[in-house]
Amino acid sequence: MNDVREAVASAFEVRPLTSEDRPWVQKVLLQYWASTKQVAKGRVFQADELPGFAAWRGDEPVGVITYDIRDNECQIITHNALAGHGGIGSCLLAEVRTLARERGCSRIWLITTNDNVQAMRFYQRRGFEFVAVHRNAIAESRRLKSEIPDTGMDGVPIRHEIEMEQTL
Repeated sequence: MNDVREAVASAFEVRPLTSEDRPWVQKVLLQYWASTKQVAKGRVFQADELPGFAAWRGDEPVGVITYDIRDNECQIITHNALAGHGGIGSCLLAEVRTLARERGCSRIWLITTNDNVQAMRFYQRRGFEFVAVHRNAIAESRRLKSEIPDTGMDGVPIRHEIEMEQTL
C-alpha cells in the first residue's frame, strides 16, 4: 500500500500557494464555487486571499485547498481536486493536517452543505466525523453570498450546513 501512495504522490507536487497562483485560484473558485467569497457559519471568507496549498502535475495545476487558522483550530474553506480521483484531494488534505498539527491546532474542521454527499463520504473515509447540523443555515448564508443556488447536487434543495471535524 505504501508503494501505491508513493507512486500517487510522485505523480504531482503539492506546495504552498503563492501570490502568482492567485489568478488561477480565483478562476477555480469562480468555476466551482461561483464566487471567490465563501460563507460558513455566518462568517464570510475571501477565499482567494487565504493561505493554502496547490497540487501541480508538471506545469498544470490539478488541485487546491484553502484554510483559515484561528483559536487553535484549522478550518478548511475550499478544497478542489481538478483531475478526478488519484489522491490529489487526499494529499492536499494531508498537507493542511500536518500544518495544523505543527501550529498546535486541536482540530481541523469544515462546513459542507446537505446536498454534498460526495464531500461527506470523502471526509468520513479520512477520519472526519459529523459534529453538527446547522439547520436552515443556508438561508443566512444566501444573504451574505447570493450565488448559492437553491438546488444542489442531484436536485437536492440546499438548506443546511453540515459541520465535520477531525480532532488532532
